[in-house]
Amino acid sequence: MARADLLPRLTAMGAALETRAHLHRLGALFSETVLIEVQGDEYYLTFHRGALETITPGPSRKIPWRFAIRVDAEALEKFWQPIPEAGFHDIFGFVKTGRGSIEGDILVLVKNLRFFKEFMALGREVQA
Repeated sequence: MARADLLPRLTAMGAALETRAHLHRLGALFSETVLIEVQGDEYYLTFHRGALETITPGPSRKIPWRFAIRVDAEALEKFWQPIPEAGFHDIFGFVKTGRGSIEGDILVLVKNLRFFKEFMALGREVQA
């Protein structure tokens, strides 16, 4: 998965997020910037009250983020399969299988866990 492939998918996930009323309720208190790093390619996703406002490709040392998901491209592609295989069905599976890491303010992630996990799972529904 190259940089050109991930940006359209993240954009489509943001558009899909807008159509999910239950995610608006879950993310109503989530206004943070999250770093998604896939094999060195960085994307800063800025959410405001559960809506994805901007996606800024990195790298950038000027954009502060609350937590980061760092994963390799193959693992993320397996995660985004319609029915992911065991170990790739959840963002914590990346850590458990050694294919990724979660860094930063974990408390913010845990407080908004269902919202963020469901947002990431939107990648299974949208086309790259």
